[in-house]
Amino acid sequence: MMKYILPLHIIFIVTWFAGLFYIVRLFIYHTEAEKKAEPEKSILQNQYKIMERRLWYGITWPSAILTYCLGFTLLYNLYGWDIPAWLLIKLSFVFGLTLYHFQNHIIYRKLQKGNITWSSTQLRMWNELATVFLVAIVFIVTLKDTVSFMWGVIGILLFGFALWGAIMIYRKAREKKGEK
Repeated sequence: MMKYILPLHIIFIVTWFAGLFYIVRLFIYHTEAEKKAEPEKSILQNQYKIMERRLWYGITWPSAILTYCLGFTLLYNLYGWDIPAWLLIKLSFVFGLTLYHFQNHIIYRKLQKGNITWSSTQLRMWNELATVFLVAIVFIVTLKDTVSFMWGVIGILLFGFALWGAIMIYRKAREKKGEK
């Protein structure tokens, strides 16, 4: 039975991340629809609300819950209370990812009520945070103790700054085109 837990855990990690990546893209489109003229604005925003609800409650939340259930099952069966340092570091990033998930839920609820508080640029930057979590978690799990923690932190920070720089370049290119 345990040999099926790890592949299922990985599958639900993938679907959880897919949901997190896509939900923020929908938030961006939903926010950008605010600038459209009626009736296009209402039609688009109503459609985005439906898409967000289906994704959030049909894929993202169930995947997060199953990732946690299967992950705790693996943790208990493989390590008990003797958790290695690399896994504690990974779990701290998973905790950060969970906080990211909860913040997305707050954004989701506001958008469902028609309350737009984030700009599309802010949401684009926010969307990249999930990428940073993904890269950090994958490297921690695959390299475990072969890379020092300090080099890992430096690498994650450099990756984050590179993503931020790419977003700023993209933003300037859009502004030149007159988009926003």
